[in-house]
Amino acid sequence: MGIIQVNNIKLYAYHGCLDEEAKIGSEYKIDVEIKANLKKSSKTDELADTVDYVHLNHIVKEEMAIRSKLLEEVANRILDRILNELSMVKKAKVSVAKINPPIGGNVKEVVVILTKKR
Repeated sequence: MGIIQVNNIKLYAYHGCLDEEAKIGSEYKIDVEIKANLKKSSKTDELADTVDYVHLNHIVKEEMAIRSKLLEEVANRILDRILNELSMVKKAKVSVAKINPPIGGNVKEVVVILTKKR
């Protein structure tokens, strides 16, 4: 078993429960970690034998573009797509962080982390 990480994907999106969040938006940072059997790709050096991290990034960008009230829902959608579209993935973890959330304090970020496996 091996691990592929795509870290610090930075996007601007419009998630949140407040009406202002839907209009103004916010910066987000997303990390994805997948576990898969990477033995074959480590020998063949062929993209077809591994999990394409370009595909992982594409899933994150598409799902982040769909507005949600809760980061939990966004993270769950990302995980579902990873497991549905990438059959090699045995386990996936996603971290969605809202940078400078509007929660009435000096808070750098709030983070939701979800994990799913087959």
